[in-house]
Amino acid sequence: MSAETEAKTMRNAIGQDVPVELVRPVDKLRDELVRDIAGRYERAAADLKELERHVTGELEAFLDTSAERYGQDLGGKKGNVTLYSYDGRIKVQRQIRDNIVFDEGIHAAKALIDQYLNDALQGASREIRLLVDRAFRPNAAGRVSTGAVLGLRSVAINDPRWLSAMHAIEESVKAVSSSVAVRAFKRAEDGEWQPIRFGAGA
Repeated sequence: MSAETEAKTMRNAIGQDVPVELVRPVDKLRDELVRDIAGRYERAAADLKELERHVTGELEAFLDTSAERYGQDLGGKKGNVTLYSYDGRIKVQRQIRDNIVFDEGIHAAKALIDQYLNDALQGASREIRLLVDRAFRPNAAGRVSTGAVLGLRSVAINDPRWLSAMHAIEESVKAVSSSVAVRAFKRAEDGEWQPIRFGAGA
């Protein structure tokens, strides 16, 4: 479509090119407003992404400098670290989270759990079965909740089949990627830490 055609028509929601003179003024105004707001959000999102990249790099550089100076890697095994301002009223946190999935071993774990539940008919077994069913229920994308499945390990059952299933769950966990989040907080007058947010309500 040429620029001249674009200037003379507006495309509607079903893909039709409607002559501009046939579009109601309120529809033109709404279209302009929506496009303007969406454009601002897109630019802000791009700026925020660049800001996150920049502050993450600065934080990494500081941690490297600190590690060289003191001969110790800050952040521990997971790489999480919290830095405070000199007056203790501002803090910056870096959290590194592994994005995990389960491999085919999760099916073996579910089979072991089912074997145990089929034999354990008394007491709290019904509640445990409900807990298990919820944990292994796939979401809209066909995946089970890693948090819910891993949470089963906190259930204190000493049956060998249950313990084998928990071991199978641990063995089936695979980290496929990691994500880094940097957040800033200010201490309020009541002593509570308040996150510094962007946009309305910050």
